[in-house]
Amino acid sequence: MKMISRRDFLKASAVVGATAAMTACGGSSSTSTAASSVASSTAASAAATNGSANIGVCIYQFADNFMTLYRSDLEEYLKDMGYSVTIMDGKNDQNTQTEQINTFLQQGVDVLVINPVQTTSAQTIVDTVKPSETPIVFINREPDKSVLDSYADKCCYVGADARQSGTYQGELILETETQGDINGDGKITYIMCKGDPENIDAQYRTEYSIKALTDAGKEVECLYEYLDNWDQTTAQQDVANALSQYGDKIEVVFCNNDAMALGALQSIQQANRTVGKDIYLVGVDALAEAVQDVLDGNMTGTVLNDDVGQATAAAEATKLYVEGSKVEQYYWVDYVKVTKDNASEYAK
Repeated sequence: MKMISRRDFLKASAVVGATAAMTACGGSSSTSTAASSVASSTAASAAATNGSANIGVCIYQFADNFMTLYRSDLEEYLKDMGYSVTIMDGKNDQNTQTEQINTFLQQGVDVLVINPVQTTSAQTIVDTVKPSETPIVFINREPDKSVLDSYADKCCYVGADARQSGTYQGELILETETQGDINGDGKITYIMCKGDPENIDAQYRTEYSIKALTDAGKEVECLYEYLDNWDQTTAQQDVANALSQYGDKIEVVFCNNDAMALGALQSIQQANRTVGKDIYLVGVDALAEAVQDVLDGNMTGTVLNDDVGQATAAAEATKLYVEGSKVEQYYWVDYVKVTKDNASEYAK
């Protein structure tokens, strides 16, 4: 039987017409936004716009594994809609991204799709763009609601609620044989590999992964939180140091994303620890390599950050702006827990 790719699986399982499927909501409630059937829904869009719209896309950093998938999907969908698309690499530098936004404004793009380097700069971005009345679709990194309110009807956010991803990480641990308490002392001891401290996703994943444990009545002890900024190599080094310092006391390694989890796994294996036997490891994103590690038993689990669904929702929101249609303030896409039982569905 031929294995379907992760991306093809997500597309095949999507609902035709993402505009109808997108449901706006606020707060922590997440409504699944499925990817549309590109072949059927975008043909009409392309005919309607006749290739007349120019879309400027700002990505915080091309080197980010997840955003590589995201921007590839987004570019595909926007071009299928008949739009001209230019994508810029912010290189994880807000000043660089700000210059790119100004260049797009000088070029007179019809819509800006922005994955901000720093969410704390989102208000400045809006203040810069607002005089031109160019619509903004913020993606992946959620600005404060006040930022969206300050540019009403011209600004929206497309993403996934990171509280859900953190909760799912905690649930993955609770679903293990020992519920995270490998040594049976009644307490779950863990280390946390954190992403960018200014990123709301990192903050929520850190908080809600542990909240899921404490809400279930578990006693927890944080041995250390490492600021690894989403980076695999940094996480590998920090987890190696943690394993050397804390040894068998470490029962769970939480990572805010899969890149850091992959780095953590390298150090876990080098320390002759075995995931599922004497340590647990969870990440977020469902990157291909991480999904394979889940299948192989080298990771306890990961959480799918649906690049296909989010990119499609972002493309559909962009289309609404181009056509002058009503755009909601928020479009949410659900996360999915990935375990050994369902990982084959998301493997490449």
